[in-house]
Amino acid sequence: MSNLPLLELRGVGKSYGANTVLQRFDLSVRAGEIVSLIGPSGSGKTTALRCMNFLEAYDQGEVWIDGQLLGYSGPGRRPADQDSAASIAEVRRPLAMVFQQFNLWPHMTVLENVMAPLLLGKRLSRADARTLAEVALQRVGLAAKTGAYPARLSGGQQQRVGIARALAVKPRLMLLDEPTSALDPELVEEVLQVIRSLANDGMTMVMVTHEMSFAAQISSQVVFMEAGQIVETGAPAAMFQAPATDRLRQFLKPWFNRSLTPRQEVCQ
Repeated sequence: MSNLPLLELRGVGKSYGANTVLQRFDLSVRAGEIVSLIGPSGSGKTTALRCMNFLEAYDQGEVWIDGQLLGYSGPGRRPADQDSAASIAEVRRPLAMVFQQFNLWPHMTVLENVMAPLLLGKRLSRADARTLAEVALQRVGLAAKTGAYPARLSGGQQQRVGIARALAVKPRLMLLDEPTSALDPELVEEVLQVIRSLANDGMTMVMVTHEMSFAAQISSQVVFMEAGQIVETGAPAAMFQAPATDRLRQFLKPWFNRSLTPRQEVCQ
């Protein structure tokens, strides 16, 4: 088994003209780890996540997936220096992403939505795609909803379809961009329960979240960001119980009177 990280970012930066939104971002994620990116809105968390699979083309540094450089073959970081779409797709094959806004096709059934990346991306037969999609929907508790259309589902159910769609491609690492932020409070827990179950099964995940209690319980590493930079990073026991920086302490102040108990296996 390789000792290389499954995902590694080295000095990654991203700018839009004169506006720098991510700078000197370093992260190493090994198989089985769960990393939570936290911080105020606009701190660069989603940009960092999208650079991890080249949905945003980073313009400084390097992103490595399972030992392969993503997006560029040489030293240049201009649009003209980017690898072909086919090369980028091949390197990021171990990854799948769950989006904040579900991104389901309204004219497709639940089953068809989950089958879509298997048919279009993996180019599987319809029979094989259907089998994998049904297994993924069973995994998230939606086996009875295969024929439903997204408009007939609750927000929590729609997000579980999004998670099933990501699971169906059998990723080694899942990227989750605020998977509960578009949900009503009473629907949040059903999605968190699915993610918790994936964590218990050993799925590697990088997650942007504002659910501090959940991040404390599930994470093996927490990264606190502000203004496009990492301010503090570490195990949840240290981050949530004894912040090293005044800024993290201030950010977590609203949660200090709540339960922020890290999962036991991380604290041991």
